[in-house]
Amino acid sequence: MLTVRPKVAELVFELYGRPLHPELFEVCASRSVQRGTYEAKIEITGTGHVITWRREGLTLTEVVTSAHHPLPEKRRLMCYRLKGERSDRMECRGGVCYEMSFQLEPVDPQIFWTFQEELARNGQQQGMLQRFDSSGRMALGALSYISIETRNRSLRVQAFHTFPDDYAIVKCQSLFRTP
Repeated sequence: MLTVRPKVAELVFELYGRPLHPELFEVCASRSVQRGTYEAKIEITGTGHVITWRREGLTLTEVVTSAHHPLPEKRRLMCYRLKGERSDRMECRGGVCYEMSFQLEPVDPQIFWTFQEELARNGQQQGMLQRFDSSGRMALGALSYISIETRNRSLRVQAFHTFPDDYAIVKCQSLFRTP
């Protein structure tokens, strides 16, 4: 399986009010959680991540992927180019609340490699960690790290995706809350 990242400038952040077909994504790592009245599947993909959250017939699917990766438009609730910083919030039926924020941070090469090294070291002990192949330009490939925090009425997911060719770090945080 080829696991080289797309360019960071190609990324989009999307939220759907429905599940997406699993064959749309190249899944590198996956974890399922069930707590309180909800269940979720968190996946690291070749282009970013997919979070599918379900509760009492409501499904929310968050995707970070390449804009060149065509996804359906049906029941797409949010769609942002992944650049700069952005936060958003959505109230859903049944009192469910979804909150998100992301940041694309270009950094100095020294800071980038220090961050990536710390992420690799800490990610092996907790959370989900995926190492990607080098694009050929850099000796080391990208990393994705996802931290999952579950409570009876909430799920918080923090994702970090590194892009060595661009010396950039994508940080995403999502919160799914039940009433």
